[in-house]
Amino acid sequence: MQNLAPIALFVYNRPQHTERTLKFLQQNELAAESHLYIFSDGAKTIRDEENVAAVRKIVNKTKGFKSVKVIERKDNAGLANSVIAGVTQLIEEYDQVIVFEDDLVTSPHTLHYFNEALNRYSEEEKVMHIGAYMYPLRAEELPQSFFYRAATSWGWATWGRAWKNFEPNIDVLLKQFDKKKKAAFSIDNKMNFWKQMQEFKKGKNNSWAIRWYASIFLKEGLTLNPSQSLVNNIGHDGTGVHSGINDIYNVIINPKPIVEFPTVIAEDTVAYKAIKAFLTKRKGNMVTRVRRFVKEKLAQYFSKK
Repeated sequence: MQNLAPIALFVYNRPQHTERTLKFLQQNELAAESHLYIFSDGAKTIRDEENVAAVRKIVNKTKGFKSVKVIERKDNAGLANSVIAGVTQLIEEYDQVIVFEDDLVTSPHTLHYFNEALNRYSEEEKVMHIGAYMYPLRAEELPQSFFYRAATSWGWATWGRAWKNFEPNIDVLLKQFDKKKKAAFSIDNKMNFWKQMQEFKKGKNNSWAIRWYASIFLKEGLTLNPSQSLVNNIGHDGTGVHSGINDIYNVIINPKPIVEFPTVIAEDTVAYKAIKAFLTKRKGNMVTRVRRFVKEKLAQYFSKK
C-alpha cells in the first residue's frame, strides 16, 4: 500500500496502558512500514512526575516501526491541547494522520483499515473522519463499514482538507445550532453530545473531540466506521484523567480485516437505527444501573487506598 499515513500516539502518565497500546500497534501488519510520532505530555503535578518518567522510558525504547520520534513536553498542555497541536503538526507535514491515545488496543488490521480508507476517500469532501471504534452492535445485520454522522475519538484518522474545518472556539460552534440541529447532533436526543458542548462552555470538560464532531456536523460531513470495532478502550478502570469506571462500551475486537467499503456517500440509515437503539438501551434497567453505580463507587474507593 502506497502513501501510508503517519501515526500520532498521545501518552501521559499510564505506563501499563501505554505498553499494551504499543504492543498491539506493533502487531499491526503495516506497523513496520509506518512512521510513529509519540507525543508525551509533561507532568501536571509533582505526583505525576514518576509515572510520566516511566512512560517516557517505555516509549523511548519503542521499535517495530519504520521510524519512531518521541516529542516530550516539559510543561503540561493537557490532552485536548496536545491532540490539537500534534494532529495539526502532522497534517501540515503529511496532509493526513492516524491518531491513537494511550489506552487503546487494536486489531492487527486497524492500520490497514485506516490507510485503505484514507486513500479511498481522499478526494471525497463530505467524508471528513475515519473511526475505528464502534459500539457493540449486532454486526451481522450491517455492512462491514458504513457512513454515520458522529465522530468517535478512540482511534481515528483524517485529512488536511477536513482538519482545516476544525473550529476550536465553542462560542462559534454553539451559535450555529438551532433546536432541530441539537436533536440531530445528539442522535435524536439519545446521546449527551449537546450536553458535552454545554459543559465545555461551562469549563466542566476540555474535550477536543466534541468540538471536532461539532465541526464535522455543521459542515454536513460524514464519518466512516466499522460495524464491528477494530479497537477497544482499556482506560475505563479509573486511571484516566477524562474517563471513569464502566463497561458499557467494552467490545470484542473484530479479528478479520475490513474489505468492503461503502460506495454511496451518505449516512447508512440501518446503521443509524442500530446505533440509536444501542444508545437508547445502553445503561440497562434501574437494577442494572444501581449495580453499576455501586461497582464504580467501590472501585473508586479502593483505587484511592
